[in-house]
Amino acid sequence: MFSPTDNRPVILTGDRTTGPLHLGHYAGSLKSRVALQHSHEQFLLLADTQALTDNAHDPQKVQRNVLEVATDYLAVGIDPALTTTCVQSALPALAELTLLYLNFVTVSRLERNPTIKTEIQLRGFERDVPAGFLCYPVAQAADITAFKATVVPVGEDQAPLIEQTNKIVRRLNQQIGRDVLVEATAMVPAVGRLPGVDGKAKMSKSQGNAIPLSASSDEIRDAVRRMYTDPDHLRVSDPGKVEGNVVFTYLDAFCEDRQFVEEMKEHYRRGGLGDVTLKRHLENVLQALLAPIRERRARYAAEPDYVMEVLREGTRKARERTEATFAELRSALGLFSLT
Repeated sequence: MFSPTDNRPVILTGDRTTGPLHLGHYAGSLKSRVALQHSHEQFLLLADTQALTDNAHDPQKVQRNVLEVATDYLAVGIDPALTTTCVQSALPALAELTLLYLNFVTVSRLERNPTIKTEIQLRGFERDVPAGFLCYPVAQAADITAFKATVVPVGEDQAPLIEQTNKIVRRLNQQIGRDVLVEATAMVPAVGRLPGVDGKAKMSKSQGNAIPLSASSDEIRDAVRRMYTDPDHLRVSDPGKVEGNVVFTYLDAFCEDRQFVEEMKEHYRRGGLGDVTLKRHLENVLQALLAPIRERRARYAAEPDYVMEVLREGTRKARERTEATFAELRSALGLFSLT
């Protein structure tokens, strides 16, 4: 039986296994995860079950990307000695908690969730919403509470999902008469959602506007050259617009020399700084960032047995944690037991 010995805050985060990770993931979460693993008890969940809610027509895509995402984690610096990486579908307590929690949430409440409403509109589901997709907030609540996570990094648009989790926690604790489950706090990253290189949507492999973590130097160069800047900045001498300029958005996210970036912004605004020069600066930043990640990723990709062992051991630890939570909740609720 699992017995907690770590007094650090518990953090749960992860990714849907629908494709290799890209720079948007790095800016929004991966970089901070590498830092947080030194101060938090961190669990990374490879959300393959959740990925099926809108990929049930292609389960092989979900399956083959489990190793891809795990390899990306290792490549950016996730340390298996500090972070537990686990596979969602191999943790039965998560499904059992989801089924239990569904009895404490109404359909109308799920349909009103702003995050889910927006995603339904974006995907054109209308009334043909997969039940698993509609119930995603409940499944996420199961994930969070099973690990007794107190911190959950999410984008600003996903904060309502954490609110839904805490409502379930309060409802169950009230029914039990004591605090068995713990509430979680949303950790919203300083860097918002990174746009694609075309500037028209968030970075996404399916949109063809993403820079993967494994991108070659030529692919990085090509992506930067295609980046959206200011369409009215026709001559080097023309004053340029920084707001909405994807190149500056990426420099803000990845260039550590903040003073240099601010100086370039002022130069661009008053005129005299060309897009070619601006993009050359960004390319240098991205090449320096991604070269070591690409090299490490290639090494881990050549050792799939090692990556599998990381997942096996991480999932074993996670199973102990999640099953202990489910057993505690079953007992507290007074559910029927054969033992």
